[in-house]
Formats: sequence, C-alpha cells, structure tokens
Amino acid sequence: MRHGTWEPAPAARWEDGFLAGNGRHGALVLGDPEDDAVIVTHHTLVRPVHAPADTAPPRLAAALPALQDALLAGDTTAAERFTDGRPLRWVRPFHPAFRTRVRSPRPGAPGLPVRRSVDFTTGVVTAECGERRSEVFVSRADDVLVQYVTGPGPAVEVDLDHRLPGVPAELAVGRGVATARGRTVLTLRARYPDSPLGYTGLTLLLTDTGRTTVTAAGVRIEGAGRLLLLTRVRRHAGDLDTEGEAQALQALVDAGPGSRPVARSRPGGGTDLAAVHGRLLARHTALHGAAYRRVALDLGADEAERALPGSVLLRRPDSPALLERLFAAGRYHLLSSAGSHPPRLTGLWTGDWNTAWSGAFTTNANLNLQTASAVAADLPEVTEAHRNLLHGQTAHWKDNARAVFGARGIVAPTHTDGESGHTYHFSREYPLHLWTAGADWLLGPLLDHDETTGRHDPRTSALLAELARFYEDFLTRTGPDGRIAVVPSYSPENRPRGGGWGAVNATMDIAAARHALRAAADRAPRPDATRLRALADRLPPYRVNDEGALAEWAWPGLGDRYDHRHLSHLYPVWPLDEINPYDTPDLAKAAGRALELRGSENDSAHGHLHHGLVAARLRDAARTEDALARVLTGDYFHDSLMSAHYPGRDVYNADAAHTLPALLVEALVQSTPTRLVLLPAPPTRCPHGRLTGIRTRFGARLDLTWSPAAYRAVLRPDRDAEIDLRTPAGAGRLVLRAGEERTVSS
Repeated sequence: MRHGTWEPAPAARWEDGFLAGNGRHGALVLGDPEDDAVIVTHHTLVRPVHAPADTAPPRLAAALPALQDALLAGDTTAAERFTDGRPLRWVRPFHPAFRTRVRSPRPGAPGLPVRRSVDFTTGVVTAECGERRSEVFVSRADDVLVQYVTGPGPAVEVDLDHRLPGVPAELAVGRGVATARGRTVLTLRARYPDSPLGYTGLTLLLTDTGRTTVTAAGVRIEGAGRLLLLTRVRRHAGDLDTEGEAQALQALVDAGPGSRPVARSRPGGGTDLAAVHGRLLARHTALHGAAYRRVALDLGADEAERALPGSVLLRRPDSPALLERLFAAGRYHLLSSAGSHPPRLTGLWTGDWNTAWSGAFTTNANLNLQTASAVAADLPEVTEAHRNLLHGQTAHWKDNARAVFGARGIVAPTHTDGESGHTYHFSREYPLHLWTAGADWLLGPLLDHDETTGRHDPRTSALLAELARFYEDFLTRTGPDGRIAVVPSYSPENRPRGGGWGAVNATMDIAAARHALRAAADRAPRPDATRLRALADRLPPYRVNDEGALAEWAWPGLGDRYDHRHLSHLYPVWPLDEINPYDTPDLAKAAGRALELRGSENDSAHGHLHHGLVAARLRDAARTEDALARVLTGDYFHDSLMSAHYPGRDVYNADAAHTLPALLVEALVQSTPTRLVLLPAPPTRCPHGRLTGIRTRFGARLDLTWSPAAYRAVLRPDRDAEIDLRTPAGAGRLVLRAGEERTVSS
C-alpha cells in the first residue's frame, strides 16, 4: 500500500487517529464503529490567553546603541539586560474544536473485525466493521468536513462533543439542535474565558430514511441506512449568523458551488445521499489527487511488505516499503495541513488543548524543515500557504524592526500563532527578540519557487526590499578589522563558550544578511543594487575554529558548544548552498568537520533530519544514511504515520513526518539555478528506485531512475538553460532547450 496505510483496529489514542485536512479544516479519525469519533480542528483556533498589550514587541530601540557598545567592548552579559522586564510569554496556543460522535452501541453483539485505512491519493479515511462503513474527507474544493456512513446499525446517537483533554473548565459552551424531514443541524457554540472571541461548529446531518428524535446532547436516529454529515468551524467575535452558515451547508447538498442544481429527492422520497457524497468527493479529489500525484517514490519494495499495516511496517526500519510509505505519508500530511496557513508544529491536528509549545509556527528550524520539500517535490499549494503567513504578518514584522532595532524594514518572530507576527516570546535564556535571520529563511521557499518558474513574483520582491532596508539601517557597526559587526547577534537556540546568549557575529546572521542583500540587489534598480551588494561585501567572512570546523560565531573569544539540536551555523550549506563542495571546497570541508563534531543533544527529530539535509548537501552519504536511520529506528512515528518530537513517540509533532521526504529528495537530486547534482548522497538502504516529478530551480522537471550500476535522468525543461552537471560519473556541462526532452544516463 504505497499510497495509503491501514490498521486492523480502531485508534486507542488520538495520536494514532488517521488524518485528513484541506489546509483549513482538519480531522483526526479514530475509526471505532461503536463510538465513531472525528476530532475537528481548524488552523484559526488559537486561544486568546494574553491581553493585547502583552503581545506587542518590546520597545528597546533607544537602548540599542548602548547594548552594541557593551557587546563590542566585551561585556558578554549585556544582552541579558536588553529587555522590558516582561516574563516569558508563549504565543497563543492552538487547540481542537470538538469531536463529532456517531455512537451505535450493540450490547451483546460479538466483536467484529475492524479495518481502518487512509488513501493518500484521495484523502479519504475509511473505517469498516461488518456492514458498517464510514468515510471521512475534508474537501479542498468546498472547505467542509464530510462523513458518509452506510449501514450505521438499527440506532445511532449523533452529537458534537467539546470535552477533549485539557479543555478549560471556564469555556462557555452552548448547543442547538434543529431537525425536520431527514435534515438536522447540530450547533456547538464556544466562548473563550474572559474574551469576546469564540468559535462555532455546525454539522448538517442528513438521513435517507428512519426516525430522528432529539436527545439531551444531540439526536437519536433509528432505521437509517445512510448518514451524511457536513461540518464546518468558524472562529469569530460576537455572534455568528448560524442560520446563514447552515444554509451554506445545505447549498452544498442542493448544488455545490460551480455545479448545476441536482435533484434533492430520489424515488421513494429522501435525498440521494450517495449522489451528494459522490459529487462532493469528486470535486475534492480533482484538486487533492492532482496535487498529491505530481511526485512519487518507488523503491521496488516487496509487495507483501507493502500490504502490511503501518504499525507492523514501522517495526521493520530497514524495509524499503516503510520508506516508500513514510515518503508518501509525509507528502500527504504536508499537503493536507497547508492552505490558509502552512503546517504548525503539529501540522493541522491536535486532540489536546495543551498542545506542546503552543502548537505554534516555529521559524528557527521547524516550519523551515517541514516545508523544505515543497518546491522540489512540486507542492505549490504549500508554498502559497507559506506565502499567506508571511504577507499576512508583514505589518507586524515592520513593528518589530522599529520597536526593537529602531530600523525600517522587517524582522520576523521565532514563534507565531498564525495571527500575530509580533515578537513577544523571549527570555534571558532564549533572547529570540535579538534574532534577525528569520525573515531571510522564511523568504527562501518563495525565492526557490520563483527560480523554478523563471519569474520574479512582485510580492516576494517587495518583501526582499523591506528586508534589505532593515539591514541597511541595522548593519552600522564595525569590528576591529573594519568589517561590519552583526551586533546584537543570536544563534538559535545555542550560546557560545566564553559568551552570553546574545553575542556578536553569529554565523547564521552573517549568512542571512549577505544572502538577503544580494537577493534584493538582483531585483533592484542598478543604483540600489550597487549599494546593497557593497554592503553585503563588507560583512565578515566565516571563521574556521582551531578544530578545523566552521565556527558558530565569527568573533574572537567565542567558542563552540557542539552538543546541540540546532545547526544554525550551517545555514550557508543548507538551505543557501553558499558553501558547497564545488565552489568552496575548503569551507565545505570545515562545514563537514562542524557536522562531525555536532551532537544530537536530546534527540529531537528535527535535529537528526537537519543533520541529514546538511550532510546531503556536502555529499556525505554516510551521515545522510545515519540521520535517516536514527529517525527510522527511534520510534518517532505513531500508527497514524504522524510523528513525534522525541524518541518513543513522545510529544506529537510533524517535524519528522513532513521533513523526511525533503531528506530523501536532497539525497537523490539537488538543483540550483545553475547546477544539477544527481545522487549526491544516496542512502545504502535505497540501492535502486525511481523518483518522478521533481522540479528543478533551472526550470526543468526531472524523473530519476537508479540502481547500483546505472542511473538515468529524464529532464523536460520549460526554458533554455546551461548548467553545471554533477553525477556519480563526474562533472560536465548540460545545455537544455525549452520543450526538448533530454536524458542523462550512465
């Protein structure tokens, strides 16, 4: 089952529930035929736990010159006093909405086998038990959660239940039920404590036959052969027009948007639920299926292993079938969690109100790693969701630059709930308000996307120009060598030996500033471009320490702390490709030494995969393989094939699930606007296979087939290009002509 997974039992934990989503609404499907629960989530659901004044960026610009003077003079603790005195505040936490429940108790009935499955190509989660079958998907076309139940049993009870782990006792909840002629509208209204904000869930429930009666919690349905539930969630202030929302759901039944009206009744009376379900599913799969199928990985796995349940396959870490399925699952989950927003730390899903690290978008590694495959693996839907987040917060990023640094331009926060882009999550040990590299890393996927298409998006160019303005205002201090000193500077989430948390010349900050200024210059008018390039050229060079490693801080007296989960100082290797084995072999060797010395600290999944991505760029197949092996053998994956942050399935987290496809792509194919690298670091566990549909940054689509003795790459360029070609056979030049297929093989 390369493009799906299955289990022979219901999920006992919400973490094992199969997932569906359209980038707005999400569903965790547990698949218990006696209590068929679907946990409903929505990207906008964040709990307002702070007053607005507490989420403003700290106004510290007036004190910035004194901080810079102190750090340059050697006061290693100066940054610890650069604060407005507020305590650490996490961003507003992401939480679930409620669960829909279709309960059909069968007292005394013998236990029947259950099979639950998810089809990645359609996004449909199915649970089967005897004659009962439940199908759930979240429509990418109509933004609605659809559940279709056939053979539900003699009687079922349906309700919306907000009682999920961690729900605040003070949450004000109200319910409504309206039923007539086989149609029922269930409403759940929730108001956050001490806030005008809340959310409302509505489910339109339709039955083909039978009798519906109202219960204390919802409705009881007797004698129905089929049920159709359409569910939406709205977050809002004040009251919501629930009647209008219910009518909008009914319109999907009568005639979906863009569709001709359909007959509401069938012979004998009642709505033809099968026809409605089929129409909604077809509209959804036309979008979801087309996106999912663009890229595929086939490792020639054994068909018997491909047929195994995911939980069994996870216990076979050396199986090519496991790698195929995790690649497919990661791609499916990434697509399903990206729409109005890119994926959170938990993707689009959680079953607990106490989501770790607030279920935030964390931009100093996690979000960046999760979306790393979006461009090469041809998921522009993910890139567009990423763009939505950035452009929706630009005004707040400008506030950060002014308040903290007294500068024009933009500074991105390290944590955001998806609404506020203000920097307010920081402390002495984590002075995240000092980090200036975030916007460059976040802009990276948009720049890569432009390179694949060969067109400069004016929205991206505008953000780059704002970032360049920040650096022009901020990069005003110099060191003893006359070069610019980046001060204050911070390397997430580490500190140097011989220095404090806030320091000078973190390697990542230098790399981000240089990259942003040069990228902005490439899109600027000539006088501006000249000025920006001159500023970039004045930034300091990278430093190689006494152990031959690329140093994390390019400043005298600041030593490296190697046992850390983040690899921020290797940013110029991945994703920037500024340091590589072809153009800068000496620095690449130093970067390799830094990777060799780096520990894994607490075995965070993102640390292992980040390690593997850097290793692949350095053509270090052994370290790429080791990083992959650590994730496959560390018990990071739930039965749902969503992942955990730590080994032993500890802390539900999407980093491993979403990043693993990126690591496999990087190990097999790498591209820049001027270079193609084939099989730079192929894992030994993948001796042969086929990877299809990859997009390159020089404008060609690529299919790659490989074996121990040969490889074959077919390129289909959409524009002319002349590129540097690197293969296991050596180096050469490759000339491509738009519309002319080209094959490279050995």
